[in-house]
Order: sequence, then C-alpha cells, then structure tokens
Amino acid sequence: MTHTLTLHSIEPVTHDVNRLRFDKPAGYDFTPGQATELAVDKDGWRDEQRPFTFTSLPGDDFLEFTIKSYPSHDGVTEQIGKLTKGDTVLIEDAWGAIEDKGDGVFIAGGAGVTPFISILRARDKAGKLNPCTLIFSNKTEADIILQKEWEAMQGLGVLFTLTDEDKTRFRSGQIDKDLLRETVAEWEQYFYICGPKQMVKDISATLTDLGVPEAKIVHEDLG
Repeated sequence: MTHTLTLHSIEPVTHDVNRLRFDKPAGYDFTPGQATELAVDKDGWRDEQRPFTFTSLPGDDFLEFTIKSYPSHDGVTEQIGKLTKGDTVLIEDAWGAIEDKGDGVFIAGGAGVTPFISILRARDKAGKLNPCTLIFSNKTEADIILQKEWEAMQGLGVLFTLTDEDKTRFRSGQIDKDLLRETVAEWEQYFYICGPKQMVKDISATLTDLGVPEAKIVHEDLG
C-alpha cells in the first residue's frame, strides 16, 4: 500500500546527512530496523523508489529517516536533500530482515548504521543497552552519523574506526579479524552487520572463521 507523507522538518546531522521527519499516517507500523521503499513525490521521480530505514521509534507520532545525500550521483538522495517543509514523498509498507533478536555487537559502515538507530534507541529507552556494542567504521570523523548520541548512550560500548583519517582517539583502518578479536569477548551473542555489500560479506566470513554460528549473524539479503 502506498502512503503519502508530508515533510514536517529537515535538519543536517553531518555535512552530507539529513534528518527528515514526516507526518505519520494513521495505523502505520514498523519494527525497529525495518525499512520502506521511498520516492520523491515530484514529476520524474515518483517511480524512482529507494530503500530507506526508519530511524524513529514505532511509538513516535512522526516517521523519521536519516539519509545521506550523494550530489555527484544526480539521483534520489540528491532530490531528498533538496526537500523543504511541506513537500511530500511516497512510501510503501515496512519490510526488512534486520531486527532486534537479542544482545549483541552492531557492526556498521557509513550510512549502514541507519537500521541500528531505531534498534539502539529503543534499547536505550528500555534501559537494555548493556552489554551491546556498536563498532562503526567511517572514512573520517566528520562522516560519523550521530556520534554524540552514541557516546551518550549509557551501557552501550562504542568503537569508532576511521579508514581515511588518523586521529589518536579513534581506531585506524578497517574492521578486520584483529579488531574483532580485540573487541569481542563473547562469540555466542548476535552480530548485526550493515554497510556496503562487500563489507558485509567480508565481515560475515570473518565472523564465521572466528566460530560465530550462522544463525547469530544478522544482515539483509546479499543476493
């Protein structure tokens, strides 16, 4: 079913990421971690649907998305970044394979953190963040989405890694076997992964090598 949403507010989160809040249709529901197909409600763009994750909580009276724009692509995310209050978008019903199955390690690359925003916010609200950990890889510190919010969450272990910048307070390099061995103490917990497809494949394979059962590795379909 297609729903029309009216933009209530848009504000920057980082230099290329915006938080957008829309009026919530009556009866619309989703589970933290789920996404929807979204299209800009303008001529030439209504058939250009893209998947975006809800970053609000199901109980909120608005729907929120945290979306990175890629102006060089001349595509949907660029159009989304140009939206103003009162503009409309079209969304479908919620879907997605990433959901909270239990305590674990959340591993994200760049905008891949978005499915974890609602999940970890829900856990924070319920006081159930401990013993969860967020391992979040970005190119530079300026690219880290919601850095202060993650650092303020009581009970959440946080490790930021930077691939294109060397700063003393951050780990340098990609998320690899050595980093996981240093960071993870329990391999029977859940491991949630979201980011570029190759990153998800590589980390999934690494976790399997480290003895994590396949049933404990959660990510979207890579087919």
